[in-house]
Amino acid sequence: MSRLFLRALIFLFAILLATSAFALADPEQFQMGHDIHIASDQRAGDLTCINCSIYVRGNVAGDAFALNGDVVVETGGELAGDVSTIHGDVRVADGAKIGGDVAAIAGAVRKQSTAEIGGDTTSMAGAWLTLLVFLVPILLLGGIAVLIAWIVQRAMKPAPVGVAANASQMR
Repeated sequence: MSRLFLRALIFLFAILLATSAFALADPEQFQMGHDIHIASDQRAGDLTCINCSIYVRGNVAGDAFALNGDVVVETGGELAGDVSTIHGDVRVADGAKIGGDVAAIAGAVRKQSTAEIGGDTTSMAGAWLTLLVFLVPILLLGGIAVLIAWIVQRAMKPAPVGVAANASQMR
């Protein structure tokens, strides 16, 4: 029993060591308010940026997402996954490659002639889309809250007392 336990423990340790080596080779990055720059000699995993932009000149093994910022894949940059932005643009320079899909909501996709995008490209430009994406759910949830408050208030009102009930009580 102890040999089996020892083998299982060694196997588990080897799996953890192997997965941590892959994670160190392509680390994920998350930033708020500070741009992410991947230099030509760098490798990265998934990139997420809120209120900032992503600039890729090196290799990205994962996806890139920017909220209220741009994703720029510069000359020589390679991004294996998908690219998406909300309220920002996607720019792909000459000689840059994106392996997956590209989507820009309330922004534009600008691709140079020799740039490569392996998947579909979707661009929904216009500030009104930002309002549509964020305000419609907020208004819907606000309407549901008002309806619930109205139902609770109505249920808590006392029932009106009729005239006939008062006359019979007075006799």
